[in-house]
Amino acid sequence: MDRLENIETFVRVAQTQSFAEAARQLRISKSVVTSRVKQLEDHVGAPLFHRSTRVVRLSDVGQAFLRDCVELVGRANDILDQMRDAKDGPTGTLRVHALTGFVLGHFATLLRTFQSSFPDIHLELIVSDAVVDPVKAGVDCALQIFPAASTELVSRPLFPVRRVFCATPDYLRAHGRPASPRELHKHTLGLYSGYPTRDRWTFHHGGEQVTMYMSAALLTNSVHLLREYAMEHAGIVCLPTLVAGEAILRGELEVVLPAHQLSSFSLSAVYAGTSRNAFKLRLFIEHLTHAFSKVPPWDAAMIERGLLPPSLIWDA
Repeated sequence: MDRLENIETFVRVAQTQSFAEAARQLRISKSVVTSRVKQLEDHVGAPLFHRSTRVVRLSDVGQAFLRDCVELVGRANDILDQMRDAKDGPTGTLRVHALTGFVLGHFATLLRTFQSSFPDIHLELIVSDAVVDPVKAGVDCALQIFPAASTELVSRPLFPVRRVFCATPDYLRAHGRPASPRELHKHTLGLYSGYPTRDRWTFHHGGEQVTMYMSAALLTNSVHLLREYAMEHAGIVCLPTLVAGEAILRGELEVVLPAHQLSSFSLSAVYAGTSRNAFKLRLFIEHLTHAFSKVPPWDAAMIERGLLPPSLIWDA
């Protein structure tokens, strides 16, 4: 019995809550997954899962066993990766899920420079605004603004994601510029549907805050569609500065309510500590970390021109 393989299989079933999905990710048959878990249960002398036709959940013994197994598998994979890569250099495929708003316009240069440094690492990039659990989605990491789906996942912040309300100069000349957050209710609004705070918007100004619930004429999971909507002079939209920054700096969009600051989120790399590609993943995340300071370049340019305050307010 290969105990390490069996333990890794147990961890993957526990994380995905599915024998079939664990088999798919490990690229083995479901019967092999079942056999490995059974061997481990025989060795431990107790069931690790409660199984039904619809649900796979950990037994009390399995729950107690899991954390140490996660650490063991993660450490073992890391050591094996480093040994292999020290001899031949890092090779293989790294699968990454990334937010559309981050990828378009900012990511291609990072991919090129990473692949120049590590030409034998092949990247498979899945781009969408969906919230994913990287383990269940079968990716090595997810680049997202959402909290990690479980305490067994690692979340490493990369850079802050600021948000601003903005509109074209033509729209503001035609419809007026709101003087306070509550005046936004008088305007046609375009809002992103995927923020963790949902419909709740909190504005910070002079040490005070105003929290409002706002409805949108256009509610969408595409920040790029919101930018195009604003560019059509259709209304006031809320955009992350990484999407709106260039248009604001060119004067095509103007920040609305610049003195009323919204909270920021972190764009983070979320991944499992048991990743089979731990060494390659660490190289990739370190490459991203080195590419961004605490103030990403699109924010630095706006701060320099007085369009953004230098301080940050973080989402609670």
